Amino acid sequence: MASTTSTATASAAHTGGGLLARTGTRRQDREVRPVYARFGLPVILVVAAVLFTWDIQHSAFHAFYAETARSMAESWKAFLFGAFDPGSSITIDKLPGFLWPQALSARIFGFHPWALTLPQVIEGLLSVVFLHRAVRRWAGEHAALLAAGAFALTPAIAGLFRTAVEDPAFTLLVILAADATLRAAREARVRPLLAAGVWVGLSFQAKMLEAWAVLPALGLLYLISAPTALRRRLAHLTVAGAMCLAVSASWVLLVAVTPAKDRPYIDGTTNNSAVSQVVGYNFLNRFSSIHISAEKTGSVAVSTMAGTAPATPSGHSRPTAALWVKMFGPSLASQVGWLYPTAALAAVCGLVWRRGRPRTDPLRAGFVLWGVWLVTYFLVFSAGSIGGHTYYMGVVAVPLAALFGAGTVQFWRAWRRGGRARAWALPAAVAGTVGWSAFVSVQFPTFLPWLTPVAITLGAGALALLALSRKDAGGTRRRMALLGLGAGLAAMLLPSAAWASTVLNPVYGHSGMGSTGPVAVRRHTAPRHPAPDARKAAKSPDGASLDEKQRRLLAYTRAHQDGADYVFATTSWRTASPYILAAGAKVLPMGGFTGTVPTPTEAAFRHLVATGRLRYVLLGGPGTTEGRAIAPWVRAHCPREPGTTAQLYRCSPSSAGR
Repeated sequence: MASTTSTATASAAHTGGGLLARTGTRRQDREVRPVYARFGLPVILVVAAVLFTWDIQHSAFHAFYAETARSMAESWKAFLFGAFDPGSSITIDKLPGFLWPQALSARIFGFHPWALTLPQVIEGLLSVVFLHRAVRRWAGEHAALLAAGAFALTPAIAGLFRTAVEDPAFTLLVILAADATLRAAREARVRPLLAAGVWVGLSFQAKMLEAWAVLPALGLLYLISAPTALRRRLAHLTVAGAMCLAVSASWVLLVAVTPAKDRPYIDGTTNNSAVSQVVGYNFLNRFSSIHISAEKTGSVAVSTMAGTAPATPSGHSRPTAALWVKMFGPSLASQVGWLYPTAALAAVCGLVWRRGRPRTDPLRAGFVLWGVWLVTYFLVFSAGSIGGHTYYMGVVAVPLAALFGAGTVQFWRAWRRGGRARAWALPAAVAGTVGWSAFVSVQFPTFLPWLTPVAITLGAGALALLALSRKDAGGTRRRMALLGLGAGLAAMLLPSAAWASTVLNPVYGHSGMGSTGPVAVRRHTAPRHPAPDARKAAKSPDGASLDEKQRRLLAYTRAHQDGADYVFATTSWRTASPYILAAGAKVLPMGGFTGTVPTPTEAAFRHLVATGRLRYVLLGGPGTTEGRAIAPWVRAHCPREPGTTAQLYRCSPSSAGR
């Protein structure tokens, strides 16, 4: 027994941790780690930190989300329910979990763009750490370092974790779920599986039903590989599933049991229901391109955003056939898809080469996990609307990086053995990935024109060195092969790294959509609010993102508020936005994000006026359905304030009865 253990440990040490990581204790895991691994991960983290934080002091506020974070930082009620406005009249059009870290950061450091971005930076660094741990648990140290490096150098990841949106938290949480499930499957323990259920449930608070798309991969991993009886595996999955459901539904249940009068209206719905927001507005509406309708779910239509021209998001006007290839199109492939060939080959070889192994083989099970994960999200994003939101791709980058890391180690071991067809997987991966990268690069002929020839040169050099290593013997052969492997890795990772590094350029560094390179310039259409200037903000509590007319209007309405709950109402969130963003003003927006949410109704609006909770209405600017319906009543019953260029009307309680 002792001889067997020492042999296994020596073998694992020889392969840098091994591809098969069913080690007995954490102490053994530490013993088999190569020396360079002690600084390999820290170096990757330093690179990631530079990419995520570069020029963070010049970050821009994200339209709609930043206003919500400000409101949540102003009021604990707004914090709990995710209210868009400090007065908590309406929620954001998503579950608010991803904004809780941003709001807490704003409470601690003050409301600045960098303070809202900081939580995403931390989430990104933790994602690198826990992806490394998950892959090391599954496939060894070499694979873990390659996966962590490839993940950090993915353009979509470099853009994602410097952007104050929902996907950074989501990506971290599903990585934690994968790490916990890998541990549970190795040990057949229910406790880490319950932890995985909690992580997925928390990720639901960030991305709603998209979080559940990872469940088939996690469940299949445990079902096929946990070393225990089938009945016990099913029981464990049932308990973990119940935990996942309970945590996922927690905020929705909170809204359901809270009387409507004591909470904000739920944006994106016609019936004030969180279930409608989650299922209809944020899920079924995404698949209208394949003729799925949310019409009967209580969801509003999302074809038009308040105050903008009708959008043409990805997928809505395309032929159905085009939907299924959009993940291979230049706009998305350049952000996340440079390693498609190696990842696909790794998934196939990982399953085919492990045929005949015991059911509990953890290496094969890991390839099932990452392969099913990748295919599932590929299908979801192919069928659903993406609309230029590159930051959605974070969850795709995770399995791509894991498969790249483990696949490269697997191919290298096959190459060193030699003599079989499997040995040619490594040069095939290099050639395929370099060829694909060249194809993607030429779609942007004026951007980084040196990239394609350099990648091809490195790839050709790698193939030549690998070929020469087959002919030489002894130490020369090993050195040739190592040089070939190094050149191959450089050729495969260079295009992705070059695009990721564009976040260091101010032109591409703050897209607001998580994009990098020319895609960042092309895709970013959302309005960006400038950060308040510290010197001017010190003189004016309203902040510097308000112009002089806006500051005078806000000062006037505050001075004459007369105990009203709101300083004034606006016809859309866009009109209210600068006042909330700069001053945290209690402005009442009408119509929600799309402008079609029925709140406040005319009757509710008149009640606010009659009870003295609202005295001023600011008309003009982008209109909404409810705003357009209420505007005629305001003009007919409320006198316009003299001496202002804005369409500001004062409504007295007596006017509500007329």
